[in-house]
Amino acid sequence: MSARGDIENVFHRWALAYDENDPDTMAECFTEDAVLTMTIAGGDLIGPFDGREAIMGLMRDSLAAQTDQRRHLTTNIIIRAEDAASATTESYLTLIAVENGAIRVLSSGKYQDQLVKEGGEWRLSKRHIALDLPY
Repeated sequence: MSARGDIENVFHRWALAYDENDPDTMAECFTEDAVLTMTIAGGDLIGPFDGREAIMGLMRDSLAAQTDQRRHLTTNIIIRAEDAASATTESYLTLIAVENGAIRVLSSGKYQDQLVKEGGEWRLSKRHIALDLPY
């Protein structure tokens, strides 16, 4: 039986937590030893950010620099591989910002994720974000 709903819930929990500045929920979406990397517009690799604390440092710094309200939309989720304890996925990201009464698309991109089931919960163990534009 597929865990699609539970896996998708991790993505959506993380996005809502980021957009609502809820670092505790964001952190819960990652394993303690998770790794995050990023590229922007095909540029050099940013990271790796090794471990939940390093990833959350990046998230806190990003949130502190924002003046707008972000909305992270995760769509086109494909589960490439799945078993009872792990999954590999790809999905699209659309990053929207609202500020001064205007809405704009900041960037789009793709997430490449590995998840593991830990203590009965799915968590991100590896995430690569490939943004199409700088934001």
